[in-house]
Amino acid sequence: MLTELRISNFALIDQLQLEFPEGFIVFTGETGAGKSLLVDALELIAGGRASAEHIRSGAEQATIEAAFALPSNSSLIPQLQEQDLLSDGETDLIIRRVLSRNGKNKTYINGALTPIQGVQIITSRLLDIHGQHDQQSLLSAQAQLDVLDGFGRTKTLRESYAQTYQEWRRQERALADKMTKRDEQGRHLEMKQFQFQELREANLLVGEEESLTQEHQRLRHRERIGEIVEHAYQLLYEGDASVMEQLQIITTRIQELEAIDGSVREWSPLGETATVTLHEYADRLRSYRDTLEYDPGRLGDLDDRIAKLQRLKKKYSASIDELILLHDELETELSGSSDVDHQIEQLRQQVEGLRSQVEKTAQDLSGKRRKAAKKLEKKIAEEFTELKMSNVRLTVQMDELSDVEKFGPTGKDTVEFMFSANPGEPLHPLAKIASGGELSRVMLAMKAVLSEADEIPVLVFDEVDAGVGGGVGGVIGKRLRDVAQYHQVFCITHLPQLASQAHAHYHIEKESAKNKTVTRVRQLAEKGREDEISRMLGGAEVTKVIRQTAVEMLRTAAASPKKRKSTL
Repeated sequence: MLTELRISNFALIDQLQLEFPEGFIVFTGETGAGKSLLVDALELIAGGRASAEHIRSGAEQATIEAAFALPSNSSLIPQLQEQDLLSDGETDLIIRRVLSRNGKNKTYINGALTPIQGVQIITSRLLDIHGQHDQQSLLSAQAQLDVLDGFGRTKTLRESYAQTYQEWRRQERALADKMTKRDEQGRHLEMKQFQFQELREANLLVGEEESLTQEHQRLRHRERIGEIVEHAYQLLYEGDASVMEQLQIITTRIQELEAIDGSVREWSPLGETATVTLHEYADRLRSYRDTLEYDPGRLGDLDDRIAKLQRLKKKYSASIDELILLHDELETELSGSSDVDHQIEQLRQQVEGLRSQVEKTAQDLSGKRRKAAKKLEKKIAEEFTELKMSNVRLTVQMDELSDVEKFGPTGKDTVEFMFSANPGEPLHPLAKIASGGELSRVMLAMKAVLSEADEIPVLVFDEVDAGVGGGVGGVIGKRLRDVAQYHQVFCITHLPQLASQAHAHYHIEKESAKNKTVTRVRQLAEKGREDEISRMLGGAEVTKVIRQTAVEMLRTAAASPKKRKSTL
């Protein structure tokens, strides 16, 4: 609720401080006294357009300050805390607008300088002004959808839908990103796939190059190797006077020497060891000689294999060992690319599942909204009848989103309130209603029907009584008093029948002194209210009968119970 309003140097107001209670509050006064200035001030608090003309003559700046008390369960509190505009446990909100002649206007929320767009967002959930002004919350398509969901008790279902919808969109974006990255990497992966295939077919082995080189060398020099081995074998074992034969002679001589001199007996093991070693030596030469078979085909294969290894080394600028490592790395990376395809398929299934859920919930939500729309039309029609507006029609037009969009953050529906002021006239969007007073009464009817569902705590009605008589004014007053069970309601009026229904009454008047005119506002007590209602009833001459009528009107209004069904 709006608890306090302070204004300085604003048009005809030099200094003004007002405190407000809960309930239904009216402002009355003579024509031209400056009643509209209070609405203008609240419009500026709500982020309305400022002008240097708002600044009082002779002053360099004007200041408007409004204090709001938020209920502890207000959905606005977390948003304000997130922006560091409200501390934990705090529920008081102060908005200050400073207008300067140099055009450097500033707006503050709880002392923090705040962009005007941020103020507009916050105050749109605090303050609703109806009349000839622009702060009409129920004129936007989004607000009308919110109203329908509030009336139809479908906000919980809508929130559930919104969560699923956001997750669906998030997964859709993730899928698109995955597919884009895969496509971008496609050519890169094709090249890597070719490299992997080439290295896999090469079947590279650790140490293979050295082994092939050695084998190639043996085959190229086979004849010379054969000559060397054969000559060595002959010298060692088979030839005349071979080493083995000479060693045998030496062994025999040493045995003769042992028979003569026993001290050389320990030499015998040396001869035996040498014999064993030379036999092994000879065996190896013989085995090696036996492997030296000439195979021209094998030599050609070796040439081809070595040439292939050299080509791969040159192509990749790497050794064979490094190429083997590259093969393994490519294998790992390419197997990972198949994982990406698996992930894409999983994401695709999730997206399809979420879309199905979105479609089902949207269909359910749409059905409930259509039922609520019919009930809302009926309730508003009844309210129009009570307000003596039986010729007025208001319908809720629901359409589905286009085939391209299909679903949106709030469902599959678009909602627009359609209005006709007179029989035979076509329905037009509510936002195109021209008459400020007519629009105010339409809004009052809607607020009366939606009072429990509407979450905006402060309502301001200007011109709601324009063009109507006292009887209708009384009905309007009672409706405003009813709406005040759920909201704090401000109303500027010239009808005593309406003003008498208020819980609090403020009188606005102009004073002239020292060639200056100022607007004053004061709250009326019981006697003051009787005087003001009497003036509004009788004009310049207030008779005893008129005063008695005023007293009776106030007494009747006060007798109606004031039941606060929800906090502000």
